[in-house]
Amino acid sequence: MMSKSIGSTGLRWLWLAVVVLVIDLLSKFWVIKNFRLGESVDLLPFFNFYYARNYGAAFSSFMGQRWALAAVAITISIVLMVMMYRTVAKDRWSNIAFALIIGGALGNLFDRLYHGFVVDFFDFFIGDWHYPTFNVADCAICIGAVMVVLEGFIFSKKKEKPES
Repeated sequence: MMSKSIGSTGLRWLWLAVVVLVIDLLSKFWVIKNFRLGESVDLLPFFNFYYARNYGAAFSSFMGQRWALAAVAITISIVLMVMMYRTVAKDRWSNIAFALIIGGALGNLFDRLYHGFVVDFFDFFIGDWHYPTFNVADCAICIGAVMVVLEGFIFSKKKEKPES
């Protein structure tokens, strides 16, 4: 049985997950060191940095489920790494999407395990309405997830088109 070289698989793209993880952790460290909990700094008429703690998942769902959410993040990361191993390195779209999700999942996992909560600080708003506060990891997870969905809808349709 022949084994693949890691460089020929999507695992070659894990560097991107590391970049996302480092940017996420550094940004959260900066917020913790420079803001008091609940402190807000106006940057634009529709955007603030606002230090918040999220004890749940997206939109503060699953509050207090620290260990269950940690298990989900670990499971998703492992499943996506297996998928990357099974994907050729040249499939950039899929591998970038998987790496973004892994990097984001590991960033929020670190927060949950180390702090017991996730540090959020991006605050978009219109008037008195505020979108739920989020962080770099959340952005990476959402971008990666959208890429996976787009791949399923757009790229699969291109493959189905008969060639003339």
